[in-house]
Amino acid sequence: MLEYTIPLIIRGRIIEDNLLRFEARRGVVAFQTPDVNQYIDEIVLKDPSKIGDLYDVSLDEIVDYLVELGPRLSPDTNPYIAQSLDIAVQTAGLKREQLYGAYAALSSSLNRTFLRDIIEQNIGSRYLEGWDSYTLHDREVSVRAFGSRIVHLNAGNSPLLTLFAVINGSILRCDNIIKSPSNDPFTMFAIVKTMIEMAPDHPITRHFTVGYWKGGDVEFEKRLYGGGAIDKIVAWGGMASMQSIRGYIGPGLDLIALDPKISASILGPEALASEASMDEAARRLAMDVGFYNQEGCVSSRVAYIASGTQDDDIDRLNKFGKKVQAALQALPSNLSTPHPAFDAHLKDEIDGIRYSDSYRVFGCKANEGGVIVSQSNDPVDFRDHLACRVVNLVPLDHVDEALHHVTVHTQTLGVYPASLKNQIRDRCLLHGAQRITDLGCAVAEGMANPHDAIELLRRMARWGVTETFQPEVIEGGAGFAISDTQRNTQDNDRLPTAVIQQMAE
Repeated sequence: MLEYTIPLIIRGRIIEDNLLRFEARRGVVAFQTPDVNQYIDEIVLKDPSKIGDLYDVSLDEIVDYLVELGPRLSPDTNPYIAQSLDIAVQTAGLKREQLYGAYAALSSSLNRTFLRDIIEQNIGSRYLEGWDSYTLHDREVSVRAFGSRIVHLNAGNSPLLTLFAVINGSILRCDNIIKSPSNDPFTMFAIVKTMIEMAPDHPITRHFTVGYWKGGDVEFEKRLYGGGAIDKIVAWGGMASMQSIRGYIGPGLDLIALDPKISASILGPEALASEASMDEAARRLAMDVGFYNQEGCVSSRVAYIASGTQDDDIDRLNKFGKKVQAALQALPSNLSTPHPAFDAHLKDEIDGIRYSDSYRVFGCKANEGGVIVSQSNDPVDFRDHLACRVVNLVPLDHVDEALHHVTVHTQTLGVYPASLKNQIRDRCLLHGAQRITDLGCAVAEGMANPHDAIELLRRMARWGVTETFQPEVIEGGAGFAISDTQRNTQDNDRLPTAVIQQMAE
């Protein structure tokens, strides 16, 4: 077993004492890291006014800081990022060539255009640089977004999720406590260590804390969340971890839950209309299934296809299934490979239906992945557990039938042809889906848009309002003094809601 030491970082200070040993996911890597219980009083920021130093830094300077950080995160030149890559090869479900691309993207993502898109589309610089003012019928109002004391519980299926915590926490001027995941214990440390070497005294550097504790450490988490020193938790996690975290939530502590999601595909009859359209749709679907070995929640697991359900229709769908399997195997190795740790339980499930009349299975003989074609309009019972480059094709008589399978757990839907998106998007969103995109582009998710049906940056911020009332409102008792004439007129729609409610009572 490979052994590593991973320090604890508390606002620029690197700590390597009081070590505990943990095993990373998949049981091939172990690491020692400081016992966070010994440092809880330093980890939490009890005085929120200490975030004030971040407000001496302009938004332009924050962007400059992140842009300067970008080139320093290359796995080719940064020994900490290179070591993160080495560890991830052992703990993730990806091979080195795929992981290298993900780690290289740490540098390329920190560019000025990308960061400005995030700021303007997700929250607006006018709320981050000062008070944004506007006029209502009875008052002048100013609004500003403030940073919070926040805990990030990162997922480990992509190093880019780690970078997003850095970007979001910096843009909002938050005090950030980041828990590294067990399947990626080193990347966050590597990034923040690089920040310390780049700008040790910068306020952004001084507001990042990175550590590891085992999820469900009740003693530590009660002290972390129960002392009133944390405003928000951003949690990416599975059902069990989410339920555990919700046990700590009370007044004054906001959970921003990015729950586990399942993505799918919806294909209209055009996909099977010709040999050329079948080839195109198969290549696009293979990308949404196979990219990064289906490790992300954006990866398609079930494709609902308006192929028809008669015998000839099913024969054509089986032919399409063979094309999807061939396209999966043809994906370049830097994007997709046979899974290095194919799920044994999933393999048993697939083998159990391989000779059933209800399904046709193409591939899945070893760890190469494959395609399960339902011979009726029912998906496999284990559809939510499909992984390792395995997709289930489900025939439908009409595309509207796919909506029955869309729920609040559906994150992304890749749609073919593109014109179909506008026909179904409203109904898909009403059923719970969160993102509708072109088939083949599901994996090209960006940050400059809502994520998991929420506007993440807006949820992470603490919003402040100041008001200045017009003189006549103040003289009239702040709008609460109501004459008998006003009570009997139709002017009530101009009164404060609280007053109207009092009148009704």
